[in-house]
Amino acid sequence: MEYQRDFSSHYASMYDADGRGRKAETALRVLHDVLGDGIAQARLLNVGASSGIMDATFAREFGQVVGIDIDEAAIEHARRNFQRDNLRFEVGDGLNIPFPDASFDALVCSQVYEHVPDQKLLMTELERVLKPGGVCYFAATNRFILMEPHFRLPLLSWLPPALADFYLRITGKGSRYYERMRWYPHLRRLVARFDIVDYTAAVIGDPRAYAFDYLVKPGSLMQTVSGFVARRLPWICPGYLWVLRKRTP
Repeated sequence: MEYQRDFSSHYASMYDADGRGRKAETALRVLHDVLGDGIAQARLLNVGASSGIMDATFAREFGQVVGIDIDEAAIEHARRNFQRDNLRFEVGDGLNIPFPDASFDALVCSQVYEHVPDQKLLMTELERVLKPGGVCYFAATNRFILMEPHFRLPLLSWLPPALADFYLRITGKGSRYYERMRWYPHLRRLVARFDIVDYTAAVIGDPRAYAFDYLVKPGSLMQTVSGFVARRLPWICPGYLWVLRKRTP
């Protein structure tokens, strides 16, 4: 698997202020839940910042926010459009994060793990730059989701790489499927170095409180079914919202 260095040039959604802002708001509310009033003094790193939209939301409450991404065009866009005293952007690799050990109180790694060529190294780097007891907001998609979210093709992520590439070519959607998503048990193993707090059911259960009501309407059948799946059948849940806490020595 190779790096996707110009990701934002292929996915206009990276510049969608409304969509990215909504995702950021959910992440921010979960992190506020975990950090409480300490959020105002906390230092946050967003790994996979892209165009900077989410980071601008985080900077409303965090003491300091740093966004990194290997996508140079997206980082340049972020620098031009989001300027605050407590916010900065750098071109940086999640597999070689350009900061010393224990540099951050909190991290965001949202829908990033499937795009990197070495997922285990990503987790090693996230743990390295977190302070002991620090937390990472980790949003991830289940491999066995019915509709693949990047290309909107059913069952695409279920296929082995060669067949996935062929599927993209015959549908005219592309020539190479870079993404490598994992099934629930394999995701749990990937993040096993952390203590995991699964926020998925909590967010679905109170979507207004977590700014998730744009996806799950309170009182709807979808909320009932999604909540049951998240609580009782997590291996078929389409996605997960986890808080990963670094263990203290």
